[in-house]
Amino acid sequence: MKELSPNKQKVLLLLLAGAALGLSYSPGRHGRILKSLSREWKNIDQRRLREEIRELYRSKLIETRTNEDGSTTLLLTNKGKARALTYKFTEMHITKQKWNGQWHMVVADIPEKLGKTKTRQTRDALRRKLLQLGFYPLQETVWVIPWPCEQEIEFIVEYFGLRKYVRYGILSYIDNDLHLRKIYDLI
Repeated sequence: MKELSPNKQKVLLLLLAGAALGLSYSPGRHGRILKSLSREWKNIDQRRLREEIRELYRSKLIETRTNEDGSTTLLLTNKGKARALTYKFTEMHITKQKWNGQWHMVVADIPEKLGKTKTRQTRDALRRKLLQLGFYPLQETVWVIPWPCEQEIEFIVEYFGLRKYVRYGILSYIDNDLHLRKIYDLI
């Protein structure tokens, strides 16, 4: 698949953020999404933006809809959503912040066979992503990190299609807390 230019990636991500805004019911999330949108919007050359949108339309990553009032709405196609999610997935990181004393845990109990999907590859990809984000493996299917990351985990779970098999939780106590604090340099 041909790689998209950075501007086209931004356009897809901005459209995806707009979709996330429409699906989010939390005022706090709205604020974070709008702040991110505003920051990225300022970094795009408007003339170049129109050219990129035309190219995205020709490549069938977006479609246009004319509204009753004569305005036009840009919509991500399913192909466009898949591409936007892929770019967001590769750029994902967890922001380190002051530790509040709670551990954020991910538990994945993925069965041996998931229909047509390749289970081992999916499990390995999930494991690699969690390690890349900074999670520490407590066991083969249990990972922890000291920073909030619920939205990131939600995204990863959707990306891999593992909603039924992955759980996210917050721990206020764990018996090897001192060991984990040393790992994350929280002492």
